[in-house]
Amino acid sequence: MRHNKKKGLKLGTDASHTKAMKKSLAKALFENDRIKTTETRAKALRSYAEPIITWAKKGDLHSRRLAIAKLGDKNLVAEIFDKAAQGMWADRNGGYTRIMKLGPRKGDCAEMVIIEIVSEPCTPKAKKAAPAKKAAAPKVVEAEEAAEVVETEAAEAPAEESAE
Repeated sequence: MRHNKKKGLKLGTDASHTKAMKKSLAKALFENDRIKTTETRAKALRSYAEPIITWAKKGDLHSRRLAIAKLGDKNLVAEIFDKAAQGMWADRNGGYTRIMKLGPRKGDCAEMVIIEIVSEPCTPKAKKAAPAKKAAAPKVVEAEEAAEVVETEAAEAPAEESAE
């Protein structure tokens, strides 16, 4: 697997075949919302497909023409732009695809994955509080209160004896 600095992974073929393969995989991904392929192809496809969704979020004419040039299918591009206009990816700033590993392929032991377009809304992670510091402070206060209780009991005991 050779790497070209400008174009990315070559995927074991010449440049024109790699371009055609990425175009075909991207079409299949946008038509079916998920496809099963090798891990290397999925990683190459991610960098090919995600800019198209970013252009769809922009929604202007220039972005539409760039997407048509990259996919070569006006109807598919119109469908992608309609999904983006409905707010499918409105809350996301990237990460429009997800890769899930399946394990090795039986024939050649190539790592197989499912790459899919993420459609559920993005939710921010909840921040966890640091319970160690907060838990330590009340224990010290309780020990001080216990010492004060012992001191008051000791002070009251001689007073009771003198009263007798």
